[in-house]
Amino acid sequence: MDTKKALEGHAAALGSYLIFGLNIIACKNVANSGLVPPFCLFTIRAIGATLLFWGTSMFLPKEQVEKRDLFQIFLASMLGLFLTQIVFLKAITITTPMDASIISTLTPIMTMFIAAFYLKEPITLKKVLGVLISFCGVTYLIFNSTHENGNIEKSAPLGIFFMVLNGLFFALYLGIFRPLTMKYSVVTFMKWMFLFSLLAGLPFSAPELVEMDFASFSSKVALNLAYVVFFATFISYLLIPIGQKILRPTIVSMYSYVQPIVAACLSIYLGMDMLSWQKVLAAALVFVGVAVVNKSKSASSKME
Repeated sequence: MDTKKALEGHAAALGSYLIFGLNIIACKNVANSGLVPPFCLFTIRAIGATLLFWGTSMFLPKEQVEKRDLFQIFLASMLGLFLTQIVFLKAITITTPMDASIISTLTPIMTMFIAAFYLKEPITLKKVLGVLISFCGVTYLIFNSTHENGNIEKSAPLGIFFMVLNGLFFALYLGIFRPLTMKYSVVTFMKWMFLFSLLAGLPFSAPELVEMDFASFSSKVALNLAYVVFFATFISYLLIPIGQKILRPTIVSMYSYVQPIVAACLSIYLGMDMLSWQKVLAAALVFVGVAVVNKSKSASSKME
């Protein structure tokens, strides 16, 4: 692969996950305000991104999407946007930023297995061992999240389960729909993705959305919401397909390791979480498991 092209893909993947790392804190701040229910936050993100992507497409060469591909894009939007964001926004209300970021590191493992299935790659002993190690880390985190510790917020086991679902849905999206992202430009692909996800979510959120008192938003909530819509939705989802076009799905998902670093450092600094030896051990198990999986050699290097 051309070095310049590879660097472009790595930069896009890194940039998107840096944004996602900060997004965990931003979404947590909006959720904690009690002013924006999870479904409403999803719909606001979808409305903003839909307008931004369709608006951007007006200044670019027109690209026609084949009718047979529209259903595939709809399925991609359900996995990559609708289901992924709904469970994330629900999870973040009952999960600490650090715990959420630790769970997100399971995504590369899931992506590797899903991509391996479609690429007909063998399931090796190292892959199985890595999954078991990471599973132990997640299980340990769940058990330790049921205990109270001072005034520091604790994660609910259900929230951790939702974060695992979040990673699974996004892994399915990365592993299955890469050929579709290769076929169309990033803006064309994402404008349809967000339109479909908006149409799917609007019936559930419309009643609450109409009753929301936007005038009561503090500047902090408004700024965090603006970050979520513009950077964590429009910019990040503009960058991810760029990485998908150039890099293997597992490599793209590997950049999710940036999230725990960013989210943990910021949440500890802001007093939203604390660093404990239990969290360090759980994170270490997850990272070791991921490292073991990625040491397992791929049966195909076509997508390197």
